[in-house]
Amino acid sequence: MDCAPVSSAPRISVIVAILAYMFMPDLTACIQAGSGTNSETSDTMDSDALKSSVEAALGAYVEPHMNATLAESGALKSVKCDASGVAVEIELPFPAMRYRETLIDELSQLLADKADVTGATFDVTHDITAHSVQKGVKRLDNIKNIIAVASGKGGVGKSTTSVNLALALSAEGARVGLLDADIYGPSQPRMMGVSGQPESTDGNTLEPMENYGVQTMSIGFIVEEDTPMIWRGPMVTQALEQLLNQTRWRDLDYLVIDLPPGTGDTQLTLAQKVPVSGAIIVTTPQDIALLDARKGLKMFEKVDVPILGIVENMSLHVCSQCGHHEHIFGEGGGSALAQEAGINLLGSLPLEMGIRLQADSGRPTVVAEPDSTTTAIYREIARHAAARLSKQAKDYSASFPKIVIQNT
Repeated sequence: MDCAPVSSAPRISVIVAILAYMFMPDLTACIQAGSGTNSETSDTMDSDALKSSVEAALGAYVEPHMNATLAESGALKSVKCDASGVAVEIELPFPAMRYRETLIDELSQLLADKADVTGATFDVTHDITAHSVQKGVKRLDNIKNIIAVASGKGGVGKSTTSVNLALALSAEGARVGLLDADIYGPSQPRMMGVSGQPESTDGNTLEPMENYGVQTMSIGFIVEEDTPMIWRGPMVTQALEQLLNQTRWRDLDYLVIDLPPGTGDTQLTLAQKVPVSGAIIVTTPQDIALLDARKGLKMFEKVDVPILGIVENMSLHVCSQCGHHEHIFGEGGGSALAQEAGINLLGSLPLEMGIRLQADSGRPTVVAEPDSTTTAIYREIARHAAARLSKQAKDYSASFPKIVIQNT
């Protein structure tokens, strides 16, 4: 009887099954590994796309104090996107401690609207650098920037503005000093609530007096309050130079100089010998004050000191009884002058009894009422002035090495 041939198919099937059993784990692992690589690549691509979207949205934000985008100003330092979320680092070139939360709120809303991102974390800091001064004048090593506060005439509230400006810059996180350059009528000792005489540790220099976190120097600390200074011009200018150069200022970001009114010897000395980074002109809206303010503007322009802006003081009167607003000294004068000169109006301050009472008592408004509307205006003025200064050319002289030639 013939036997039918045995088919090889079952044997082949068994062999394939055995081989599949032996190598399937490795094959599965390879497939899974390939799938993981694709997933990681996809995650990286998604992260890069998200980062680009966030950078585009934040970079286009116009910061109101600098009037420039975060990208243009270099304030947007870094954007990180990972599994934990979006983290943003911003470094402003002006002090903004009290403005920080407002900025974060605005940027958070911007990301939600433009990039569909919520819950981003923000680290907002500031870095204040030294800026250039007049040609031929050397910047002082321990003072980054000097801001002169001037007025063409007396009685416009320049000293009150100076002290509140210094306190506002300090409240925003800067290291600040205040120099009272009004030799004939020093007022900063009383306004700052400081009395007594400054100490000298070496017999040649003076330690600045300090209150409310602001270092202060004035001729008023050295002479009695009711002693008249019957000095001629050269003595006055020499006294100003000594108060500036022989005071041991401690690492200041800003020194605010409260100048006497007018355009005389003191102002000329300041322009020729004091390294000023920028000037602020204080005026009232009335025509007579504006005429003299123009003279102050022209003086600083002639000596190449940049004008940071104008502060309009006593812009309107606020009745302490009913709150009625009235423009006693006119309206819009400071704004018109700023537009005419092509500079910024930093802010307009009201004529309030509280401002005068607080300054006379040694607790200026920024300290006495830190949450008031008037203090908010002073802080805005301080931020706008510092931001305007940050756009000036930087001073890199401290970065250059000193060359010493020795005989060998």
